[in-house]
Amino acid sequence: MTEQRKSGLNPAARTLLRRIDARRAKIGIIGLGYVGLPLACLFAEKGFAVTGFDVDVMKTDKLNMGRSYIRHIPGKRIAPLVKAGGLRASADFRGLKAMDCIIICVPTPLSKQREPDLSFVANTATEIGKHLKAGQLVVLESSTYPGTTDEVVRPALETKKLKSGRDFFLAYSPEREDPGNETYGTAAIPKVVGGDGPAALELALALYDAAVVKTVPASSPATAEAVKLTENIFRSVNIALVNELKVIFDAMGIDVWEVIDAAKTKPFGFMPFYPGPGLGGHCIPIDPFYLTWKAREFGITTRFIELAGEINTLMPRYVVDRLVGALSERAGKALKGARILVIGLAYKKNVDDMRESPALTLIEMLEAQGAKVDYHDPIIAAIKPSREHPHLAGRRSIALSDTNLKRADVVLIVTDHDAIDFKRVGKAAKLIVDTRNTMARAGWRGRNVIKA
Repeated sequence: MTEQRKSGLNPAARTLLRRIDARRAKIGIIGLGYVGLPLACLFAEKGFAVTGFDVDVMKTDKLNMGRSYIRHIPGKRIAPLVKAGGLRASADFRGLKAMDCIIICVPTPLSKQREPDLSFVANTATEIGKHLKAGQLVVLESSTYPGTTDEVVRPALETKKLKSGRDFFLAYSPEREDPGNETYGTAAIPKVVGGDGPAALELALALYDAAVVKTVPASSPATAEAVKLTENIFRSVNIALVNELKVIFDAMGIDVWEVIDAAKTKPFGFMPFYPGPGLGGHCIPIDPFYLTWKAREFGITTRFIELAGEINTLMPRYVVDRLVGALSERAGKALKGARILVIGLAYKKNVDDMRESPALTLIEMLEAQGAKVDYHDPIIAAIKPSREHPHLAGRRSIALSDTNLKRADVVLIVTDHDAIDFKRVGKAAKLIVDTRNTMARAGWRGRNVIKA
């Protein structure tokens, strides 16, 4: 930041900028989940004093003991930061008043009607507003529709007659976490930043420049919000395309995975996406519907986005149909009364995150038709309570023993964790329905595998 750029800021902004540049700014991060916790660790590693805020006392207590509750963020990363005093956690939101920068990393789910549920964002903004003081920077990172920062967060913060851009500074920077990605951790992913005015933009850029490889300024918070939705809609649409191709090519006796692997050898004009049993995680199944909902305000229908959502949502039904057909053809059995062993509960490999996982939907669909379903996941020992699948809470993973594999009428592979020996699965299981092309990648060529 040059002195010329600093001179364009008011005294409150200049003071905060100096604190950020000197690593003396105190950072408060609200929401200590898959986004907030790695961000808190990163800023602490860069020399900032970080306080993580969360309503879940289990999380704050564990962090203050130097322990983790997220598999890919080990305690050995957290403990030194806590011991050195750079990272602490609190459930007392009155501590927000002592922060210089406050970053919001709370969930933005969909309601049962598939409409945006901004209650976490709204409640958090209201809580910040109670403790807000002049000179603070507030950044929203939660994925949301364009306009949320301006229409929801800013009014909640201006209740004390403090004005954005004059007394405090407001920005939006979408989270881009990819849990379990060992190549692109938080520090290695560029951050898009949109500020409510030039001062907020300069301050937010300075804050993230201190921690990540690159910052990308956007002209407004709404533009930055649109960037996040565009990234995930792009993935949703392309996944829907290959899911549809999977169904078509299967009817033709063609292996879609072989097609994709051959197509990706083209050095231009093609980007590989892979089919699966349905979408999972917090972003891709949810974010597109935020834009769909907002577009209706402008009288616009999002037919392309909604079609992609429809295709992806139907994939568990396709998997069940394939399983029923395989069970009848290969074993001469009906689904009712059949023993099904689901392998993998997490929404993606090598993480302990089961949010929106298609495995949960598949278990419910199979049991609704009379099947007896167990699951094995080496990372998720028990199913956590969820709003969408409350009656599955408490179910526990069973051992992946030869006995359990042989007892199952069908082994259904939903998540291809690296920790699982799939060749062993191939040897022991009578029939395997594979939704991830896992057995082929493991080198298993047995005739007991049906791709779905």
